[in-house]
Amino acid sequence: MHITRSLALALGALLLAGCGAMGGHHGTGQGHGGNRTTATHGLIALQSPHTPAETMSRLEAEVKRRNLAVVARIDHAAAAQRIGQALRPTELLVFGNPQAGTPLMQCAQLTGIDLPMKALVWADAAGQTWLGYNDPQWLMHRHGSRDCPPAEQVGKALAAIAAAVVAR
Repeated sequence: MHITRSLALALGALLLAGCGAMGGHHGTGQGHGGNRTTATHGLIALQSPHTPAETMSRLEAEVKRRNLAVVARIDHAAAAQRIGQALRPTELLVFGNPQAGTPLMQCAQLTGIDLPMKALVWADAAGQTWLGYNDPQWLMHRHGSRDCPPAEQVGKALAAIAAAVVAR
């Protein structure tokens, strides 16, 4: 029993060390229009000069303008409020298009767990609004595909959507 517990603790420590080695903060820089951009564990996040509600409305409008289907809009803060809990503004938009998602799944079928695409709008503890989405190339890496040209094109499309949303 003692050996099993020790082995479990050692494996847990190794797993946590591996998560740290996978990279925490992959860099910050100036995004489109001077907006600060960060990338962590495949999440690309851009500061928005707009309120969370306005950022989400702009995101939904931009997605629809590009003829992408909005699958769901989930207000996590409203859900938290329904159970008597507080949560800063946090809202998720699920959207996509089979023309973009199918080639990604042809590269790595398990990418389907991460599709349709999602974007999260939230306010951090300082009140700054952020727009974040998963980098399609990181998703390919996650699912074992090192070479998936469509991921680069989808990434460019998502970056263009995000840039339009956070533009002043």
